[in-house]
Amino acid sequence: MARHNDISTCVTGALEKYFRDLDGEAPCAIYDMVLKNVEKPMLEVVLQQAGGNQTLAAEMLGINRNTLRKKLTEYQLL
Repeated sequence: MARHNDISTCVTGALEKYFRDLDGEAPCAIYDMVLKNVEKPMLEVVLQQAGGNQTLAAEMLGINRNTLRKKLTEYQLL
């Protein structure tokens, strides 16, 4: 799947820009920052592609439906 490379390239570019733009500031909580900035749009797009069907979206994501609902609630997507 070539798409994995596209996503990886986007994340790499965004992180490189993040470090360039720090302008002397110390980086912090990079892991959480990246996850939050990737996870929410991923959930939005997958849920849209699943036509709002949470069971189908969970299957597409490879996660449990309850986990998906928890994440949707966390990101205020319900």
